[in-house]
Amino acid sequence: MPAVFLADRSFLQLRGPDSRNFLNNLITADLETLSDGCAGVAALLTPQGKILFEFLVYPQGADVMLEVAASEAEALIRRLTMYKLRAAVTITLESQEGVTVFWDGGAIEGAFQDLRFKAAGLTVWRKPGHHGNDAPSLYTDLRIANGIAEAGQDYALQDAFPHDALYDFNAGVSFKKGCYVGQEVVSRMQHRKTARRRVAIVSAETVLEPNAGELRANDRPVGMLGSANGQHGLAIVRIDRIGDALASSHPITLNGTAVTVRLPAWTGLEFPTTHEDVE
Repeated sequence: MPAVFLADRSFLQLRGPDSRNFLNNLITADLETLSDGCAGVAALLTPQGKILFEFLVYPQGADVMLEVAASEAEALIRRLTMYKLRAAVTITLESQEGVTVFWDGGAIEGAFQDLRFKAAGLTVWRKPGHHGNDAPSLYTDLRIANGIAEAGQDYALQDAFPHDALYDFNAGVSFKKGCYVGQEVVSRMQHRKTARRRVAIVSAETVLEPNAGELRANDRPVGMLGSANGQHGLAIVRIDRIGDALASSHPITLNGTAVTVRLPAWTGLEFPTTHEDVE
């Protein structure tokens, strides 16, 4: 069973009788659908509906723990504190840093199941702290193979909508709960089926370097490469433009080199053959 320690992750703890309700009124996911023992992806959005902070939510009874990129932890605390007002909740940064990710094995004591991978048909566990020494590249390979994008590595914060990162397929966004910051924009995209950017898996016959540049087709940009390891990587692409290129047999290239692009099978998405097919 691989056990990969990711040092660049931090944990925030929200405690108090208003913790869950306070957070649920702000973020994209519905905390009422998350069970203890699970870690679900969610975001705090800008008013324009773009991802301002991405994190994993760990329900813990009446309290909530958040796993976030270490570089964003302090800024997230400040943002949540700004919204707190008179809510009976305290927000603290845990002293323990880093998380260990396990897969290809049974349940791990004290670990939480990562629901992003569950949506992709895998069982992956996350446990705060340092509990393994396998190479982080193994986790990168796992994410790439299953189309699991992460902020900061595959897209920039404030530059992607929840649909772009497949939140609508992994319970990262709720279309049934009440209002939250940026909700109107996200709901409109869902109901009008206007999401045109999606996570895609990129493959080449040569080694791909992370963040190596722009994907192009029909002499137009169609996406940017994010995470990469070996001959495979992730990109958030314009599915309408990719569909046009495939329909007209135009190559998709990265820095002049031909690549292939596919959408994660677990989503059921396909590249549209006409603009009207875009979801």
